[in-house]
Amino acid sequence: MFNKVILAGNLARDIEVRYSGQTAIGNTAIATNRKYKTSTGELKEEVMFIDITFWGRTAEVAHQYLKKGSQVLIEGRLVLDSWTDKEGQKRSKHSISVETLQMLGGREANANSYNQPAQQQPAQQQAPQQQSHQVPEIDINDDEIPF
Repeated sequence: MFNKVILAGNLARDIEVRYSGQTAIGNTAIATNRKYKTSTGELKEEVMFIDITFWGRTAEVAHQYLKKGSQVLIEGRLVLDSWTDKEGQKRSKHSISVETLQMLGGREANANSYNQPAQQQPAQQQAPQQQSHQVPEIDINDDEIPF
């Protein structure tokens, strides 16, 4: 079987990073669009918002350099997330587990996100078993960044 998804779009919100043990997990969504003409010749646009998850070092790099609106190309696999909500109902949704990330739009498009301090989630949003971690700053020379 083959499970591969490739999407290009803009981040729909800032990346929220949390840690499970020593592994960083970054959650956000990507917005993609499709323009088409209807049978009457009317130009329409369809926008899709897809939840995505970054893992490990990719989550930390994405959190440091990307923000809402950043253009990205991602490759990953489709996963089915299942849980039970507060009312006891079984819920599920599809999302993308990102395996590779390519930042698009050039240095200028992402300039405002460089070297910003990590933002912590409010304490009430963190699960009780999770520890609060600071996302480490990455020591990379700007000349090493490929865009």
